[in-house]
Amino acid sequence: MASLMKSLKYFGLWHSLFLFLLPIAASPLAAHTVFIYVTDSAADTVEVIDPLTNTVVQVIQGIEVPHGVNFSKDGTRVYVSNESQHELDIVDRKLGKIISRVPLTGRPNNIAVTKDGKKVLVCIRNEASGLDIVDLVDLKVVKTIPAKGGLHNVYVTPDGKYAVGGSTNGKTLTVIDLVTEQPIWEIPFENGVRPMAFETNPDGSTRRIFVQISRLTGFVVVDFATQKEVTRINLPDQPNNGVVIPTTPSHGIAVSPDQKTLWVNSTRASSVFVYSLPDLKLLGHVPTGEVPDWLSFTPDGKTIYVSNSGAMSVSAIDTKSMKEIARIPVGEVPKRSNTLILP
Repeated sequence: MASLMKSLKYFGLWHSLFLFLLPIAASPLAAHTVFIYVTDSAADTVEVIDPLTNTVVQVIQGIEVPHGVNFSKDGTRVYVSNESQHELDIVDRKLGKIISRVPLTGRPNNIAVTKDGKKVLVCIRNEASGLDIVDLVDLKVVKTIPAKGGLHNVYVTPDGKYAVGGSTNGKTLTVIDLVTEQPIWEIPFENGVRPMAFETNPDGSTRRIFVQISRLTGFVVVDFATQKEVTRINLPDQPNNGVVIPTTPSHGIAVSPDQKTLWVNSTRASSVFVYSLPDLKLLGHVPTGEVPDWLSFTPDGKTIYVSNSGAMSVSAIDTKSMKEIARIPVGEVPKRSNTLILP
C-alpha cells in the first residue's frame, strides 16, 4: 500500500508538471542574455531556466536520456549528448527544436566546446573509446582520442589550451593538448573520476584542479604545474540528513566567476558546502533538495543553480547571503547543467 501511494503521489506530481510545462514546451525564448540549461537524465527533456524570474521558460523535448549540454559561440545552437541514440543532437536555441543529429562512436556522456567554438568534445563512456571530436562545419566525428576506460566528464581549461577528461572506469584524469589533440599527462586515482572545477592564475592559466572521485565525501586538489595531487578535503560530517549514495557521496563542484569561492555538493547533507579561495577555508553550507548533483553560476556570480536529482527540482541560491531563493520544478532526475551567456 505504501508503495502504491508513493507511485500515485509521483504520478500526480508528474501530471501537474506536465500541465504546467505543456504551454511553454514549444515556445521560443524571450530576448534575455543568460539562461540555465538542465538535462533530465531519466527523461527526454532539457529545461531552460530564466534567472531573472527563476522559472522554466522553455522545454526541449525528444532527446531520450540527455547527458551533457553546451552551446555554440554565437548562442544560436544548443548541443546535447544523447545517450539512448549515441549521437550529438544540435538544437535551434530559439525554437527549441532538433535540427541535426551527429552519430558518435559510442555512448556519450558529458561534453565541452573548444574556445574557438569550432569543435565539440564528447566523452564516450565505452571501455575501448575515449573522446570524440566533432567538427561543427562538417558535422561529423573527425577524430577519437583513446582514453583508458573511456571518459565520463570533459572540460576545456579557462585559457582554452587543454581538455581535461575524467574516467570513472579507468580511474584516471587525463590532460589533452588541444593543439596537437594528444594526451600529455595523467593522474591515476583509487576510484573513478567525477566532476571537476578549475582555479586560475592571474594570467588565466590553470593553477589547481578540484577533482571529485567515487566514494570520496569531498574532493582532491591537483596542482596543474607539478601534475600532482597536493591535498584532499573531506566535507563535514554534519548535517547528515540527506541520502547516502556510496558511489557518489559528493557530486557537483564549481568555482565562482570571481575565483573567490568553491562550492561543493554533498548528497549525505542535502547541501552545498562553500569554501574560500585560495585558502580552502570552510565558510558554511546551504541546504538544497535531495541528492544535489550539478552546479552552474550566473556570469555575475550572484546566483548558483543546484540540480536536485532526487527531488525533480533546481535550487537557486543567492551566493552573498548563502540562502536558497527559489526551488524550481523540472523533470525526472535532473543532473547536468550549464549557463548560456548570449553575446
